[in-house]
Order: sequence, then structure tokens, then C-alpha cells
Amino acid sequence: MEKDELIPADEFCIYHNIEYSFISSLEDSGLISVTSVEQSTYIPVDELQKLEKFVRLHYDLNINIEGIETINHLLEKIEELQKEILQLRNATTISDFIPD
Repeated sequence: MEKDELIPADEFCIYHNIEYSFISSLEDSGLISVTSVEQSTYIPVDELQKLEKFVRLHYDLNINIEGIETINHLLEKIEELQKEILQLRNATTISDFIPD
């Protein structure tokens, strides 16, 4: 991964006014992944949207890490089910709706 695809974790924390321990807790629980380069921790750009959502859940709504894990699991399940519904809709043809 190239360095321009990484955000320094300390800069993210300063910008969002959060503790680094929150990012560490999210990583420990498997909710996000971070990268270490030369003794510095970086957040991959593709993790930012997820991380910012978790920051809002924790700091704005006071949801703990376990609650965030549960919410994330449910949101992933909803997304999975929505994809399945879309696949089923696409597989269904008009002839399936015409009675025999």
C-alpha cells in the first residue's frame, strides 16, 4: 500500500479530537485495520468511512465498543440481505408472475 493511501492515525485523532486508544480498541476488536510504517500508525483510506461512522457512534451517541460491534454486525447483515434481494429480483423474469 502506498503512503498516499494512508492517513496518519495521530492526525486523524487531532482532527476529530479523539483519543488514539479508541482507534486501538477498534483495531483490537477487529472493526478496523491499521498499518504500521516506521513506528507510526496509519489508517488506510478505505477504512476512513467506517472509522468516521464509529467515531460518531461512540462520541456522539455514547455507544461503547461492544455496541459498535453489534451495530456493525447488524448493518453488514442488512447489506448482505439487500444484495440477496436484489439478486433475486434480477433473477426473476416477468414470466414468473404470469399464472399457468
